[in-house]
Amino acid sequence: MTALINPSPPGEQEIAGFGRLHQRLGDAIEAAVHGKRAVVDLALVATFAGGHVLLEDVPGTGKTTLARAIARAMGGRSGRIQFTPDLLPSDVTGTTVFDPRDGQIRFRPGPVFANVVLADEINRAAAKTQSALLEVMQEHTVTVDGAVHPVPSPFMVIATQNSIDLEGTYRLPEAQLDRFLLRTALGYPDAEHEIEVLRPGSNAGRVEDVPAVTTPEEVAAFAAQLSRLHVADPILRYVRELGVAIRRDPRVRVGVSTRGLKALVSCLQVYAAARGRHYVVPSDVQRLAEPVLAHRTVLARDAILAGHTSQDVVHEVLETVNPPQPDAN
Repeated sequence: MTALINPSPPGEQEIAGFGRLHQRLGDAIEAAVHGKRAVVDLALVATFAGGHVLLEDVPGTGKTTLARAIARAMGGRSGRIQFTPDLLPSDVTGTTVFDPRDGQIRFRPGPVFANVVLADEINRAAAKTQSALLEVMQEHTVTVDGAVHPVPSPFMVIATQNSIDLEGTYRLPEAQLDRFLLRTALGYPDAEHEIEVLRPGSNAGRVEDVPAVTTPEEVAAFAAQLSRLHVADPILRYVRELGVAIRRDPRVRVGVSTRGLKALVSCLQVYAAARGRHYVVPSDVQRLAEPVLAHRTVLARDAILAGHTSQDVVHEVLETVNPPQPDAN
């Protein structure tokens, strides 16, 4: 049953309830994804902010496990798409088929009709197939033969791309990158957790052991509540000043859009609530700026050849733009 949504900003009781749910979800996912709580928390930020995650990492670090574990913990459905050069858009969204039994033409849903969709090695498919995700990631609908089909709610895409092996890959266009709420990487586990993964009989990577601790309806209800969490004007000005500083950096060809800054604000609301606060503080902005803004920052060719990265730009901007002081509120 869907929880009733209070139109007012979440109070202490709602924040406390979300904090408990966030903790349960993180603990459940960690049953399969060991030693990566920071990345799990970022993925949960995207889950409740209604966005998507881009994971750039080498194979074998647990990207597929993370996507399946999130879907299982929230009690929803998961889908998986292995992107290859010969993948067609209809393989992603679904298509209409003729049923010879009754002569009817029916829509056969594709793998995007799930709560959590893993788009594995997304940069190995041609732009035409990648673009099949654009509508569903933004509008949460699929249009086939003029008919609009909504995907389940909540809906989240976790896409992966191998940042090392570039042979046979296609660069994600800026419009596609902007659809991802944040970008991060799992990385290799530390010594303690990697030994635990290697130990015979370990449950690391066993998605079957992840318990369902909530429902998609409860996730959607909390997401709607958190979208009204208070963000003070000094914080909003701080976010905008960061965006303006990125746009003005001489190394930047395309800066962060207004939609990108709004995405950061949405993430800040969830991040603050997960820490038991009904307000956002400057350290929240500093923690989330890089995973939310860096992939939306496109550098000029000369800057790339000189060895600069978009992460460098964001980090330097955080050091130069003064955060609001406590008395500014």
